[in-house]
Amino acid sequence: MRPHSGTLVVDISREKVEHYEGVYQCTARNKHGTAVSNNIVVRQSRSPLWSKEKIKPIVVQEGVSLVLPCRPPAGLPPPIIFWMDNNFQRLPQSSRVSQSLNGDLYFSNVLREDSRNDYICYARFPHTQTIQQKQPITVKVLNQDPMDERRPSFLIPSGPSSSKMVLRGQVLEMECIAEGLPTPEISWTKVSGDFPAKRTSFLHYQKTLRIVDVSESDAGDYRCTARNRLGSVHHTIRVAVKASPYWISGAPRNLVLAPGENGVLTCRASGTPKPSITWSMNGIPIENSPKDLSRKVEDDTVIFTDVQTGSSAVYQCNISNEYGYLLSNAFVNVLSEPPRVLTQANIVYKVIKNHQVLLDCASFGSPIPKITWFKDSRSGTLDGETYNMHDNGTLEINVAQARNSGKYTCVARNSLGIYENHVYLEVKEPTRILKQPEYKEVQKGRSVVFECKVKHDPSLIPTMTWLKDDGELPDDERLIVDSDSLTITEVTENDAGKYTCIMNTTLDHDSASADLTVVARPDPPTDLELTDQKKRSVQLTWTPGDEHSSPIQKFLIQYEDVLHHRGHWHNLTEVPGTKTTAHLKLSPYVHYTFRVLAYNNVGFSRPSFPSRMFKTEPAAPDENPTGVQGFGTEHDNLVISWKPLSGLQSNGPGLHYKVMWRQKMMDSEWTTVTVANNSKFVVSGTPTFVPYELKVQAVNDYGSGPESAISHGYSGEDLPVAAPENVQALVMNSTLAEVHWDPVPHKLIRGYLKGYKVYYWRERSLHKHNPHHVEKQILTFSGNHSHGMLPALHPFSLYSFNVKVYNGKGEGPPSPTQQFETPEGVPAAPSSLIVTNTNLDSLTLEWSPPHDRNGLITGYTLKYQPVNNSNELGPVEELALLANETSVTLLNLKYSTHYKFYLNAKTVRGAGPAISQEAAIIMDEGNTQTSHPIAWAPPHRPPHKAPPVSPFGNVSSSMGNDGALISWEYWGPEKNVYVEYIVENSEGEEEWQKELVNGSQNYMLKGLKEGLSYRVRLVAKGHSDQAPHHSEELLVTVPAVASRQVDIATQGWFIGLMCAIALLILILLIICFIQRNKGGKYPVKEKEDAHTDPEFQPMKDDDCTFGEYSDNEDHKPLKGSRTPSNGTVKRDDSDDSLVDYGEGGDGQFNEDGSFIGQYSGKSASRDTAEGHESSEAPSPINAMNSLNSFV
Repeated sequence: MRPHSGTLVVDISREKVEHYEGVYQCTARNKHGTAVSNNIVVRQSRSPLWSKEKIKPIVVQEGVSLVLPCRPPAGLPPPIIFWMDNNFQRLPQSSRVSQSLNGDLYFSNVLREDSRNDYICYARFPHTQTIQQKQPITVKVLNQDPMDERRPSFLIPSGPSSSKMVLRGQVLEMECIAEGLPTPEISWTKVSGDFPAKRTSFLHYQKTLRIVDVSESDAGDYRCTARNRLGSVHHTIRVAVKASPYWISGAPRNLVLAPGENGVLTCRASGTPKPSITWSMNGIPIENSPKDLSRKVEDDTVIFTDVQTGSSAVYQCNISNEYGYLLSNAFVNVLSEPPRVLTQANIVYKVIKNHQVLLDCASFGSPIPKITWFKDSRSGTLDGETYNMHDNGTLEINVAQARNSGKYTCVARNSLGIYENHVYLEVKEPTRILKQPEYKEVQKGRSVVFECKVKHDPSLIPTMTWLKDDGELPDDERLIVDSDSLTITEVTENDAGKYTCIMNTTLDHDSASADLTVVARPDPPTDLELTDQKKRSVQLTWTPGDEHSSPIQKFLIQYEDVLHHRGHWHNLTEVPGTKTTAHLKLSPYVHYTFRVLAYNNVGFSRPSFPSRMFKTEPAAPDENPTGVQGFGTEHDNLVISWKPLSGLQSNGPGLHYKVMWRQKMMDSEWTTVTVANNSKFVVSGTPTFVPYELKVQAVNDYGSGPESAISHGYSGEDLPVAAPENVQALVMNSTLAEVHWDPVPHKLIRGYLKGYKVYYWRERSLHKHNPHHVEKQILTFSGNHSHGMLPALHPFSLYSFNVKVYNGKGEGPPSPTQQFETPEGVPAAPSSLIVTNTNLDSLTLEWSPPHDRNGLITGYTLKYQPVNNSNELGPVEELALLANETSVTLLNLKYSTHYKFYLNAKTVRGAGPAISQEAAIIMDEGNTQTSHPIAWAPPHRPPHKAPPVSPFGNVSSSMGNDGALISWEYWGPEKNVYVEYIVENSEGEEEWQKELVNGSQNYMLKGLKEGLSYRVRLVAKGHSDQAPHHSEELLVTVPAVASRQVDIATQGWFIGLMCAIALLILILLIICFIQRNKGGKYPVKEKEDAHTDPEFQPMKDDDCTFGEYSDNEDHKPLKGSRTPSNGTVKRDDSDDSLVDYGEGGDGQFNEDGSFIGQYSGKSASRDTAEGHESSEAPSPINAMNSLNSFV
């Protein structure tokens, strides 16, 4: 025995091995009990020699069956058998010749080639590593009387049926070897079921059926069948499956029981036949052991009840049948022990979010401790769907979340005490590749970047690794690894493959892969060969070059014509990339050299080397010139032209053309000329514009081309000789007239009818004031028309017109000139509108009549309205004015108010567009005149021109408070009409703004920016395939509005200053009056007579008095009267009196003649509620206003 071990060592060097053969068993004892081991059988390995024997040669007739026995000596373990020859080469086996499971060699039938003298059977003993050889066997096959063909029969097993027994879990091997001529084929079936597919195999050419890991379900009848063309034979093998004992619920487990507890030992097993069970305690059969009232044996179970200290023991369970046994030891330990937790304390568990985590709490104690878990504050035990408690105390969290992080407490408790252990859990964010590398296809020599952007828990240290084809990256400076990408520069074909980025942390990892395909232009094809050569065809074959990972899509075949175009390669045909041959159709009289180019997604390869030259024989032309046409350049000639044949189309030398012509419908003979290699021929002396039939045929030195097709043409045109007749005009409205005529006969047109032209002009306006107009306009109507519309006419005008027909040569004579009158229309806007004589409450408007009156003016309409500081419009006032008026004075206007004016003219057809103007009434400093009016300039109007050829007429514009008013007339058929506008001088990418105005004759453009000019036009659109009609463009200018003038009299600082000055003056006047009372009466009348200067008299320095004032009441203005409209104050001979500056006309004096009248001046501030003059009592403000009048 080895020290401190249960191992038994036997030294067999001094004694015979046979002395130690036998059955051994190991027994282990201590104070708690005795355990025993299974039986150990010790046998000596043997490899005996073959017995010496002389084997006679075997002589057999060809076709018979034969068995060569091996019969090796019995060895331990059994030997492995195989057949070889003298050269140690295995003898060939087949369905005819095979080795059986017992080692014999079977021949289903022998052939002459089976004759040999070295059939040797070898036995290899694996334990001793020795090989034993049997004496060679000689076989001689005779062919004197060959055997006839026969049905199969079994060599082994014999008879129609047999049986076989196999143990559960072992390997079942069954064999059927048959003889017959010809050689039979073997097949297997299970009579009562199917083979277990994963455990079944067929060996030795289907002669052996092998089933591994046999179970009870494999029992049953198996049938082998031998069959050849003469018949078949069957053999049934009945398989019985036995079983040595095996555990059903596992071996008995050790028990730890506390005093007073109950327990059970179970030893449950099965086998075939059913095994018997025996129990032992400490190696002694239990029936021979001391009695124990707490122990009861019931077949395969030992029941312990209310165990006591000192009853600990080792129990053995032995289960056996005739095929084997099971032996198991179980220690029943009766123990009193407080709980202990065996798991290390304060372990930190780390887990990835959404993964499973197991928190261990291995414990020991007797009685067995009860395990409970708490988290953080111990608010309650852990249970529910989130947590799962295992029997061994382990706490399982199936899907860990961030909220599961924290401190966990494991508590082990039994009747003898309590024990706690703490562990910690940290839930980490998973590592994820946010942007995976993508498949790349890159051209050779370029760069490629694989991105691999990763998100990971910040507390984990990541490591990025790149692999190529699941191996390390090549050590190449072209491969640049960054934190989140891999860059490969100057890519080569060796760089192609699968690239994988792996992000590892201590807890998890993530990976992603992408393939790189390196493509390039294909290599040029090689080995061009010409085969199957015929007069006009040849077959070209080639070998494709390397396609460089991008499949070849097509091949382009080019040729060089050395005879006609040396050095120029032309495309001949294309073939799919899957073909390497092409049947080429050729033309005569060409010296061909071919080359091939391959094409893939990257591009074309370089051309292949040229093929050898292939010459085709000349021949007559296969085709005639195309594009044959006839036309005239003069009225008496016919030019015949065509597209000449190319050198490739000529088919031979000496190419020329046979040109033929004749008048159509004349049945005359063809006139023929031969023309050298040219493209036209001129026939002179032809009638004017006569149809001809034409033919052009190609001819060379080897013959004529095919019969040419007939083409048609006309000789030259001449000017028409007749004018349209029955010309008349129908006036539709004031701007539109329809002209009718009879078409000119075709013979008189003398050419291709191009259309008709209407010449029309405005003779004069029917208004006596308008000048004479003679500017002519032309409307062209292409094709065979008999009427047309004249748009954009001026209303109230006299027009003249005539009509001409025209052909390709020119115009014919005009029709007799006729006239028509257009009725009145609405007038244009007045030519101008200006504001003059602006006073405190009135102004005068002056205007000029419209430039285009379009009829007799019946009057004007004036509208005006106030505009406040926020540009809001007040109520509109309207005045009707007579036709002969060109000015009007507006009274009772509000002082210091901004006004907007609109003026338009009227005819019997209605009112025309308005012209607008603005003006403000604001006082200038230092005088009584109002400032010049702030007015918008009159809108820009285009100069008068002849109306364009357009369905629009009388397009005009005028500025209003809301925007620009665009007015027009429209007579076209299109239903979609738009007003388009764009800022003048805008850049090219800016688009026209569009407003739909269907059915209207005017539109207000709003939102135009002040200070800018706009181009405005009208557009009519029909179907999508028709060009839109446009009116002439207008230029509309939006003036910049001047800021409202601030009235200084309303400013706080100015009022304060004036109040201070007025107070000082009032004090000064009081002092003067006091001194004046002391000096006697004030001689008013004498002073008036003495001073006749109408100008202002300054204050005297000696007595602080003013100059004398007149009290003449004849010149006093009426109370409440207004200043004259010209803004000045009219004075008489003596106007120095304060009456002119006061409200009343009777100044009041004391009895001593002192002046004590009221002082009040004209206010410079706006007073819209009570007029322009004050009726207030004397005050410092009035005195200040009086001073302001002087100043």
